[in-house]
Amino acid sequence: MRLTGVFVPLITPFEASGEVALSTVERLAHELLDDGVTGLVALGTTGEPSALSVAEQHAVVDTIARVCRERSAQLLVGANTAEALAALRGRAEVTAALCLVPPFVRPGEAGAVAHLTALAAASPVPVVVYHIPHRTAQPLSAAALRQLSTVDGVIGIKHSPGGIDGDTVALLTDLPPRFSALCGEDVLLSPMLALGAQGGILASAHVSTVHNVELVRAWHAGELALGRELGHRLAILAAALFAAPNPAVIKGVLHAQGRIPSPAVRLPLLPASEILVSKALELASLSERVLGQHA
Repeated sequence: MRLTGVFVPLITPFEASGEVALSTVERLAHELLDDGVTGLVALGTTGEPSALSVAEQHAVVDTIARVCRERSAQLLVGANTAEALAALRGRAEVTAALCLVPPFVRPGEAGAVAHLTALAAASPVPVVVYHIPHRTAQPLSAAALRQLSTVDGVIGIKHSPGGIDGDTVALLTDLPPRFSALCGEDVLLSPMLALGAQGGILASAHVSTVHNVELVRAWHAGELALGRELGHRLAILAAALFAAPNPAVIKGVLHAQGRIPSPAVRLPLLPASEILVSKALELASLSERVLGQHA
């Protein structure tokens, strides 16, 4: 199986009372799928899973899974332990689990590869490796990632190394046929697609969703001028949406647009400032005006 297109790691919206707004989760999921995304991610970092109770996590997954089942859409679920993976057994809607490289431990490349190999062997669903070394403190070379690509059950990577380095180029220019590379650095989506990525897992695609979908399509179709134009505009917007710890600005924008009931995040995150939200809103509006002809 090859994963392509745009996947959106859904925020977890909260009511003004602080409860998870499950009806809004459902509506957002439908909106994003209406705008052409390939699939959704439940319990990704953007969804603030560590701030949710176990019951809230299950309710969020149930809600998003129901939408994906109804819409025949792909679903990834964040799961980083054997226990979390076991909970996905019997969920026919789940395309794959998104598994983080072990954070804080810094086991070295060999230890990280062995750990992820063990998770893939224990998982009832395929695994997408989440490589984000500036959060986990464990870098992986192109050779280590290519080794993981040969592991039975590992079907792809969310690639978020913080930039495009030699290892990124080496991986993307020699991807195994069945292995998917999905960009996890929203600002770098366009150059990653140009190098050979199949798509992206993009929190910023909560906003200007249609144009993110069109950007991936343009690069896949070889429409280079359009890909560059869309890429430039969306990179500027993505930078503004990540100007505070994710997903604070995104939630501020969605609330200002009337799409979620409150901009609230849970500690240790704090809400984004009005200045940052206003700037992102202005750029989103500008992008819609300039790029609207391509929708």
